[in-house]
Amino acid sequence: MPRPRAISLAVASIFALACAQASAQAEQAAPAQSAAPAAAETPAAPAAASAPLADVVTVSATRRREPLRDVPLRVETLSVEGLESAGAASLSDYVGTLPGVHVSSDGGPGRGQVNIRGVSVGSMSAPTVGIYVDEVAFGSSTAFVGEAVSALDMALLDLHHIELLRGPQGTLYGAGAMGGLLKYVTNTPDTENFSGKVGFGVRSSKNGDLGHTENVVLNVPLSEGVAGLRVAAFNDHDGGYITAAGRAPGENVNDGNTRGGRVSLVIDPMSKMRIRLTATQQTIQRNGTGVSQYSVATGEPMYGDLTQKRDTYEPYRIRSRLLSGDLEYDFGWARFNFITSAQRFDGNTALDATDIIGSPDFNFGELDNDIHLRKRTQEARLTSARGTVEWLLGFYHNKETGDRSQRLFAQMAADGSELTLVTSGQPSSYTENAVYGDVTYNPTAAWSYTLGARVARNRQVYGTSTNGVKDFETPAKDDSRTYLATARYSIDKFSSVYVRAASGYRPGGPNPPAIDQNGQVVPGAPTQFGPDTLWSYELGYKADLLDKRLFLEAALFNIHWDKLQQPLAIGATTLTTNAGKAEVRGLELATRYKLDEHWNLEGSLAYTDAELAEDAPALGPDGSRLPNTAKLSTSIGARYSFALAGKPSYAGLNVRHVGQRNAGFDRVGTSVPNFSLPAYTMVDAQFGVDFGKWQLSAFVRNLTDKRALLGGDTALTAFGGPLRATPAAPRTVGMNVAVNF
Repeated sequence: MPRPRAISLAVASIFALACAQASAQAEQAAPAQSAAPAAAETPAAPAAASAPLADVVTVSATRRREPLRDVPLRVETLSVEGLESAGAASLSDYVGTLPGVHVSSDGGPGRGQVNIRGVSVGSMSAPTVGIYVDEVAFGSSTAFVGEAVSALDMALLDLHHIELLRGPQGTLYGAGAMGGLLKYVTNTPDTENFSGKVGFGVRSSKNGDLGHTENVVLNVPLSEGVAGLRVAAFNDHDGGYITAAGRAPGENVNDGNTRGGRVSLVIDPMSKMRIRLTATQQTIQRNGTGVSQYSVATGEPMYGDLTQKRDTYEPYRIRSRLLSGDLEYDFGWARFNFITSAQRFDGNTALDATDIIGSPDFNFGELDNDIHLRKRTQEARLTSARGTVEWLLGFYHNKETGDRSQRLFAQMAADGSELTLVTSGQPSSYTENAVYGDVTYNPTAAWSYTLGARVARNRQVYGTSTNGVKDFETPAKDDSRTYLATARYSIDKFSSVYVRAASGYRPGGPNPPAIDQNGQVVPGAPTQFGPDTLWSYELGYKADLLDKRLFLEAALFNIHWDKLQQPLAIGATTLTTNAGKAEVRGLELATRYKLDEHWNLEGSLAYTDAELAEDAPALGPDGSRLPNTAKLSTSIGARYSFALAGKPSYAGLNVRHVGQRNAGFDRVGTSVPNFSLPAYTMVDAQFGVDFGKWQLSAFVRNLTDKRALLGGDTALTAFGGPLRATPAAPRTVGMNVAVNF
């Protein structure tokens, strides 16, 4: 056996042994399960258990368009065709099924928060995972307009694939990508060929109403080889499965629609230039939330399985619009890109606040919450050609304005009239300028070294008003620097090892004045909070072994997180402050094995030990586990390919397991109260036949009808209220038909 191949197999054996030991330790360390339903670390509506990975994909993770195996970090590319055939319908289904990734849902699609590798202290904070659509950053960089709990939940329509980058991406992707990055990659118009696709699907959850999906994609060459137009539109109706009791009863109350479309135009005016313009719009509307109240004491549903108690209706609507343009010119020695975008985000939610108000004079209380974000970005980037020395240099500008308005009102028991108790407004603005770049040195075909850095400055203004009267307006500014260093060694043409050190950063910002119970300003309260930062150190291995029948990817990482941003109650006001440190140690393994021409196996594992490394007064003491992170999560899948009536067919089964998690911190007086979310195991099945121009696929999600919780809001538990949990959808059976032309 050649020496490089021997080294490669030896490295694979070492990682496999480490994974086995980590798994055993995790099972021994896992606390006893409480009698509560399962929870959210993998998530969502039970869907495509182990999310299908694209086989060979050129990723844009390093903004250099390189093969997946050559990227010196963990990047997962999710095949959209595989996700669709498995019945994936929301962000929780896309990436929530990946071990080590958590999508915490707060009642349904469009209300999720993503964290990767345990980088989270719970909700009520700015995002730790960046969201991109192609080359455009989506959503706010702050927590003032609620972006932390409304990560872009984009429909799969006409996406090419989804990329998930683990670990901080602050050098190339800036603030907020300290835990990782989620990137939606859309299809580019074809200037040569006319084509299209029409799809239809139906699905039904146990004891729920029928859901259906319709979509169409049309690609039209406007001028052969010069210009092409691509148009896509879809409608998705979710039949719901939650029952409501109380003053506002109903069946399948979380039903609703998701609609949207995309128009993309490509123009190649000359051989070295390409211009792409894209407009995307999506609206998520639900007639109610998918939450169910659970008892903190018993861990059981308080009003029945998949049942919520509500005294008023809780509809919500989330609308996202994005316009973007990308000009690319190839100088030969370097490629120039200029990207510009304008986006709008509007969210309208209603929350049953009866438990908060609690008065016999009221039939119910309701909190209406409206969020509006307007954001514009410009980015210029120059990327060198391939060679011994490669470099990248870029400039990024972001300007956003946001507003969050709330109205708390009650219906009077005496005559049914409405009484407005309080209204509030929270206008904010954020401006950021950044310069970034990296240099890669390839001294030999085997060795590659990269150094990168990003320098940014932001300015913010945040204010509040109460009942139409301005309370305050506070400015803040901040400078940041993030760094990257990697070294990759190719053991042979099919395997490599790498080491990576990278830092991440999340902006600070202004605080409102702290008010006591008498409405007086509390002296000495912090008027602003600082950024929190982290460093991540990673050792990884990637290989195609056994004549490329076995793909293996493994990573060991250690994250040091400093000055954690966290909510702190002072008087009657909740501020944001910085305190404490956290450390996350982990191991990840992913493998695919082509057993023969019929059988394909795949599996992945994540062991994540995330805890406070220093006392954080508002959270918990040193050694407390970070929320929403299972120590052990795994996924195993098998797919059998065969011929049915002479047509290519397949059948697949996926099993995923998520260990016990905490929804908060187990400490009296913490700002994020705890609720133990026990482990769960979910099973999904798929079947499909390819008839050439049209394809048929069928799926069963959550085959065993397991109750897994996809999120747990503990905000009311500190006041003796129930936990608002989001359970996974019950067993769901569906079928999709697609016709290509």
